[in-house]
Amino acid sequence: MTITQEKTLAAQVRSDFPILHQEVHGKPLIYFDNAATSQKPLAVLNALHHYYEQDNSNVHRAIHTLSARATEGYEGARDKVARFVNAASRQEIIFTRNASEAINLVAYSWGLHNLQPGDEIILTMMEHHSNIVPWQIVAQKTGAVFKYVQLTETEALDLEHFKSLISPKTKLVSLVHVSNTLGCINPVAEIIAIAHQYGAKVLIDACQSMPHMPIDVQAMDCDWLVASGHKMCGPTGIGFLYGKLDLLLAMPPFMGGGEMISEVFLDYSIYGDLPQKFEAGTPAIAEAIALGAAVDYLTGVGMDKIHAYEEELTAYLFKQLRGIPGIRVYGPPPTAEGKGRAALASFTVEGINANDLATMLDQEGVAIRSGNHCTQPLHRVLGVPSTARASLYFYNTRAEIDAFIVALKETIDFFRSVME
Repeated sequence: MTITQEKTLAAQVRSDFPILHQEVHGKPLIYFDNAATSQKPLAVLNALHHYYEQDNSNVHRAIHTLSARATEGYEGARDKVARFVNAASRQEIIFTRNASEAINLVAYSWGLHNLQPGDEIILTMMEHHSNIVPWQIVAQKTGAVFKYVQLTETEALDLEHFKSLISPKTKLVSLVHVSNTLGCINPVAEIIAIAHQYGAKVLIDACQSMPHMPIDVQAMDCDWLVASGHKMCGPTGIGFLYGKLDLLLAMPPFMGGGEMISEVFLDYSIYGDLPQKFEAGTPAIAEAIALGAAVDYLTGVGMDKIHAYEEELTAYLFKQLRGIPGIRVYGPPPTAEGKGRAALASFTVEGINANDLATMLDQEGVAIRSGNHCTQPLHRVLGVPSTARASLYFYNTRAEIDAFIVALKETIDFFRSVME
């Protein structure tokens, strides 16, 4: 069965992604590196092109037509993101360069001013470096201390261990919604509810969930949430922070400069209102507008449809992987219907280096990632220096999974023949 013959969501959308229709090393491209970055539909590419061709101007600072159009597009994108995550107010959406900057914003603006010696920060063993390093820096400056939630035997988050760690000393819980290595979907709503009982704030890293499932920040009741545009069909260089309005109002600016002020005097300044207070300098205007286009596109496809289709892909991928001798897939297994984890598989093959696997698969046109996926502490817990990772999105197909499995088996056979 060919890709175009599949009567799936992917068959409906693949023509929207021009980059997918190419050959790599003479083979049709199979792009299975979506956890690192997603590909961009024509709607997003056209939004970037239109802005620079028709509307290019700085925002907020002029009354001429181009500036008005640029401002309308930029602020319109904020409205789209706010609706996409069901924020209570557009003021709760802060544009950042990426999710890492969004976490740093909270760490420096809230963390430095609210954490005291002995206060506890709870993270998990599966966190991306971006959700560890900023808190390490803040802890060194404030005297706060860390606790880490361990894994269960199935390599999921140990909720009971979390319950044993949290205490009145806990001031912050910061965790990933979906692990970029283990693929597990963490019970964030339950964790948030428990944390709030102790008066702790909660930050959710939604980089691996925002592109793949519906997100409702009000239902979740998180205090902050971060996401990266480039993982959700948007361009690089743009992400966002959601924060509850009262928290953002109480937090001091993260950076100073233009845009974030109301008035400037020689010896003091009056800061602007939200969201401008946290958006110093000329923003990533084109990127924000294109992120708005990506949100429109994902909304048009339907996040429920995307999530349901990816569950089907997950079930099929894991069924195929189980038939390969010597392979070890990390994280909890999905159900037979593909539920319970994301559409990604980090794996090792006995006796074969993960980077060698990825290099050889590239020769077959298959793009996967290898390394520690910015989760070095987790890989130490797993006892491996690196893993190979195949991560899927709604434009991927069963036919691509079949081709990947064939290439993977041939690659493994090649290495084993060399080692004999």
